[in-house]
Amino acid sequence: MANLTEETNRAVNDARRLVADNRAGGRHRAVGTSIGKGSAQLKAKSLARRAVLFLGALFAIFVAAGVAGAILNGIGFWGVILTALACFIAAAVFIRYPATKVPKRAELTLGNPAQMVARTELWLEAQRPALPPPAQTIVDQLGVQLDALGLQLKTLDGAHPAMAEVRELVGEYIPETIDNYRKIPAHLRGEQHAGKTADERLTESLAKLSGEVDRVTRRLAEGALDDLAIKSRYLEYRYAGTEALEDLTGGAGMPDTGVPLPDFSASPAKQER
Repeated sequence: MANLTEETNRAVNDARRLVADNRAGGRHRAVGTSIGKGSAQLKAKSLARRAVLFLGALFAIFVAAGVAGAILNGIGFWGVILTALACFIAAAVFIRYPATKVPKRAELTLGNPAQMVARTELWLEAQRPALPPPAQTIVDQLGVQLDALGLQLKTLDGAHPAMAEVRELVGEYIPETIDNYRKIPAHLRGEQHAGKTADERLTESLAKLSGEVDRVTRRLAEGALDDLAIKSRYLEYRYAGTEALEDLTGGAGMPDTGVPLPDFSASPAKQER
């Protein structure tokens, strides 16, 4: 429980540092990097699948070359060239395909909490390039916050009331806000409408949603924080009390009064009759 709380606090602090750095204009997100651990794991699985397919293709190519060589008594120069070309083509194909599938909006709320968080992060990554820079910053922050929220959700039962709230927040409100923005033609997003531009409204809405994700995460972590505080107070009471007793007794188990104790080690002499 303590480790879970530490991971949550670390993730939330990382998100705050990310926002501060971007407001200062000092951090730029590298192209192709993931906004969270969940989306990174999905992309890693896709990469591993492509690697397996590539190795399978290489095996098939070399088997085919070996069979051809056995039948033709050698594949010759052109056979070697064709084998190398086939390996090159296989590498070029499996570097890109099958590509990591971006989930659809209807799929975001499906599965367990870890799958829901990972799908939402991957979906947000796909939408990120179409958003204005301030909104992109908040999307990066949401990736870190969703990682922290996912850690808390692992401790909850699927029927917990908070699960419905999280699915609505993560799977509906966040993607709906971005979808509504993307429906607006690009050349109209910077124009004032009812006092604000679409870019400004999107950024404000995502900021509010980011704050709500942080609030839910903190509320779910309160139980773990309380448990950690109780345990800390217990340890402080127990071990601080032991140290205080040792200080009082001088470490010998009896207080030093300054009066020497009688020596009972010598046995008294027997009285003569």
